[in-house]
Amino acid sequence: MKHQRYYILFVGLVASLGGLLFGYDTAVIAGAEQSIQLYLVDSLGLSSFIHGLTVSSALAGCIIGAVISGVIANSIGRRNTLIIAAVLFFLSALGSAYPEILFFTAGEPSLALLITFNLYRILGGIGVGLASAIAPVYISEMSPPNIRGKMVVTYNMSVVIGQTVVYVVTWFIVLGKTGEWINDIGWRYMFASELIPAAVFFILLLFIPETPRYMALKHDYDKAYNLLEKINGSKQIAGETLQQIKHSLNTSTEKVSLFYYGKLVLFVGFAVAVLQQFIGINIIMYYAPRIFANLGADASTSMFQTIFIGAIGVLVSFLAIKWVEEKGRKFLLLFGSAGCAICLTAVAALFFAGIQGISTLIFILGFVAAFQMTWGPITWVVLSELFPNRIRGQAVAVAVTLVWGANLIASSTFPPLNDALGAGAFLIYGLISTIAFFFVLKFVPETKNKSLEEIEEIWLSRNKSELETKGLAPEKKIN
Repeated sequence: MKHQRYYILFVGLVASLGGLLFGYDTAVIAGAEQSIQLYLVDSLGLSSFIHGLTVSSALAGCIIGAVISGVIANSIGRRNTLIIAAVLFFLSALGSAYPEILFFTAGEPSLALLITFNLYRILGGIGVGLASAIAPVYISEMSPPNIRGKMVVTYNMSVVIGQTVVYVVTWFIVLGKTGEWINDIGWRYMFASELIPAAVFFILLLFIPETPRYMALKHDYDKAYNLLEKINGSKQIAGETLQQIKHSLNTSTEKVSLFYYGKLVLFVGFAVAVLQQFIGINIIMYYAPRIFANLGADASTSMFQTIFIGAIGVLVSFLAIKWVEEKGRKFLLLFGSAGCAICLTAVAALFFAGIQGISTLIFILGFVAAFQMTWGPITWVVLSELFPNRIRGQAVAVAVTLVWGANLIASSTFPPLNDALGAGAFLIYGLISTIAFFFVLKFVPETKNKSLEEIEEIWLSRNKSELETKGLAPEKKIN
């Protein structure tokens, strides 16, 4: 049994490196974005909106990766999809660090070089999209039911850990260096630092197997059975689980419309996905050094303060693991909405009052803490539970795509908002957090301690009239 636990832990940690690289790749731009602005935007006389698109370009790749992830994973396997993601991470890190590597000369900015840089970032974004969709699937399919929930939630923690690691690495890179050195060469080291975890991820993926569900999907039942026995430590459980997988694969071939259960469930799920990003967490994650610099910190100090943002996220993630079952999903989303609204409004109020320094930092850290123990991880739990069984795959794919699309909109529009309003722009995100509170209060059901079938019945009862017009009685159970 001890060997079984170590094996599950090993494969889970390897797959979780996809989450760490997810966090690393999306947050590495935070330390480099001001240097990129000087080198590839300001030098060409381009606008702050173009800078926002450049900072956010990886998110376009995230959308692409999320959209194609399911098709690729079902075609070549979960593990092989993660291997592709690792390769994309590596190539993106190399190209982002030295975009002139093939066709350009360093120190000679041009529009073509700017486009090339963005293409390398988009390449990494595709890797993020693939990893964000498939790594949790891999972990879920490789974990026994009694520890599956914790393993998947722990994966979400690895994303925050990846962000924290890159903040620490960035701080070490700029420590004691001049602004001129950072703008000339330091930003390249930041992107290049991702080469190491990307290479480690690729190598370790070669030592883990494909999942038993994918093996069964390809009718390789003997290998699937042997792996299930290794995972569960029991021939009986392995046999029963394999039969359940076969049954699931046979019954899941019947396709239904995405709107089969009405529009309300889709509206609620998709709105939760969009609100998670519009609340503004990635404004902090991507632009933290700039925000702290605007509040009076020098380059090294602003990078050091950014580490606290990542560290706070890691610490409160443990509370999310503890409270998700104790307090419930809806309670945590309400608590997070209120906390985010208060902290973001306070940051804006302090800015308008001309107050800077430690008080602003405290409220920014308070916002990060409130978000990372609630909307950060709980959104993914809600999305995995909210949609009925027969549309879950389609609906989650759309929801994840909306997450990345909303992230792209929020992060690309921050630079012009910051130019116009300064830290007062946080008032907008505080208002969105307030809207999120009342939305959750009215529309989001509590899913704690409910089976997936019980959650499905909630939507059947809420959509009684619509379902009756389709000839589907609400009391009829759909398996």
